[in-house]
Amino acid sequence: MDFVIAEDAGAAAREAASWVARQLSNAASLRGSATVAFSGGSTPALMLAALADERLPWKDITIFQVDERVAPDGDPDRNAGLLDALRSNGPTIHLMPVTDPDLEAACRRYAALLPPRLDIVHLGFGDDGHTASWPPGDPVVDAEGAVAMSGEYKGRVRMTLTVPTVNAARRRLVLVTGSAKAPIVERWMLNDPALPANRVSRTGTYVVLDSDAASRLPYRAG
Repeated sequence: MDFVIAEDAGAAAREAASWVARQLSNAASLRGSATVAFSGGSTPALMLAALADERLPWKDITIFQVDERVAPDGDPDRNAGLLDALRSNGPTIHLMPVTDPDLEAACRRYAALLPPRLDIVHLGFGDDGHTASWPPGDPVVDAEGAVAMSGEYKGRVRMTLTVPTVNAARRRLVLVTGSAKAPIVERWMLNDPALPANRVSRTGTYVVLDSDAASRLPYRAG
């Protein structure tokens, strides 16, 4: 696991975008195509805006979602709108089919679209220790398929990539900003087994924090 601590949220977003761009470019050069799954939440918007300005072989890149709330198309609760920042560049974007009346069947269809190994999975942390849509105490963290449904969390049922899918990726990016996340980052670094985030493999994971999120690290990373 590699760490970078950036000065602020903007610098962290730019560092994360630059790292994602390098990984996607390398994957496309090696295998002719590249795949990435992006999480939702409030943190990724700055990163995706910076990534949109990167010169990449966008036609060779396929984008998936890590998680999505079950809500109507166009609902502001949906994570899908975050990916609009990249749409005009021309990648293939596969949105999670959360409006399907049969959500279990929808999970299976989305799983069938996934490659055996994603090149990159982007993750963030919630201030309760969740990542992807693995809420604390939810059995979804033990789901064996590639895509699964979580229970209701903060008013929404969610579709999510599972722990095996996230950990099978060639690389993972964890981007966390803000002082509210500092206690969770600290607990994660101390291997707190109660945190859903602790299920994320540390091997092959690149962590970008701003100085606020890193303020309670048990040691400082450079």
